[in-house]
Amino acid sequence: MKYALAAVALLQMSSVALAKDIRVTYAGSMGKVMDQGLGPAFAKADNGEYQGQGQGAYGMARLLASHKIEADVFVSITPGPMQILKDAGLIDDAVPVASTSMVVAYSPKGKHAAQFEQANQKKDGSWLNLLAQKDVSFGRTDPYVDPKGQNIVFTLMLAEKYYNMPGIADKVLGSLQNPEQTHQEGGLLARLESGQVDAAAGYESEVRSAHLPYVALPDEINLSNPAMAKQWYDTVSFTIKDSKGQDQVLHTQPMVFYAAVLKNAPNGVEQGQKFVTFMQSAEGQKVFKTFGYAAPKGDSVYAR
Repeated sequence: MKYALAAVALLQMSSVALAKDIRVTYAGSMGKVMDQGLGPAFAKADNGEYQGQGQGAYGMARLLASHKIEADVFVSITPGPMQILKDAGLIDDAVPVASTSMVVAYSPKGKHAAQFEQANQKKDGSWLNLLAQKDVSFGRTDPYVDPKGQNIVFTLMLAEKYYNMPGIADKVLGSLQNPEQTHQEGGLLARLESGQVDAAAGYESEVRSAHLPYVALPDEINLSNPAMAKQWYDTVSFTIKDSKGQDQVLHTQPMVFYAAVLKNAPNGVEQGQKFVTFMQSAEGQKVFKTFGYAAPKGDSVYAR
C-alpha cells in the first residue's frame, strides 16, 4: 500500500514538473501585448497552453488576494496593486518588465479628430480646452479600481499647473467617479475605436498597440520620467475612500509594468518564473517593443 501511495505521489509530482501551461492575470491595458504577443510566443516555445485574463489592476489584485481567482503570474502597472498581493502573502517580489507614459488618445472617426491632431502638433495645452468642451465625450477608468484611472487624474492636475490653467482639471473630470466618463478598463479603447467616445485616457503602449492616434504629452505631465518625481510629480495628490471608508491620499507612482510569480500558482512557481524570465529576455523585450512599450525602468519592488 505504501508503495502504491508513493507511486501516486511521484506521478503527481511528475505532472507538476512537466506542466507547460501558463495562466497570467494582467492590467487590462496589456490585452494586446499579452494575448497576441507574449502569451502565444511563450506557449509556442514551451509547447503548452496560455490563458490570459485582464482588467483593472487593483481590482484583479484584490480578486487574487481573496482567492476568488488564481494565476501563475500577475503583471501590473505601478507598484500599488503589487502591495495588495504582498500584504496577502502571495508574492515575495515584483520585477520591472516594461514602462510607458500617459497620453490622450482620440477617435479617428470622431467629429473632433482634426482638432485633436492640431492640438498634438501645437503642443500648447489646447488639448485640455478640447477635453473641457461639453460636446467632447471623454473616457477614462475608475480611479478606485484601476491605476490608469488614478494616473489620468494626476496627469490633468499636473497639466493644470504646467499650462497655468486653474480649475481646468475639475472642469474636465467632473467628479472622481463621474459615471459619464468612467468605463471598464477592458472596453475603453474599443469604445474609442468605434467612436462611442471622442477621446480617452491611455498608456502610450496600449494606444500604439491599437494603432490609434493620440496627443503626446511632455515629460512634466506624462509621468514617465523618474527624474521629475520628487520635484514635480510628487507635488500633486488626491484623496479617495478605502474599503473601510477611511481617507486614503494617493501619490504618483512609477509608470512601470511589474511582474510577480504567485506562491499559489496553479501550474507551479517554477512555470510562473519561466514566464517572467521570458518577459525579461531579449525575445520578450522585442515583443514589448513591437507593441509600443518602452524598456523597463528602476529596480525590483521588495527586492531581497
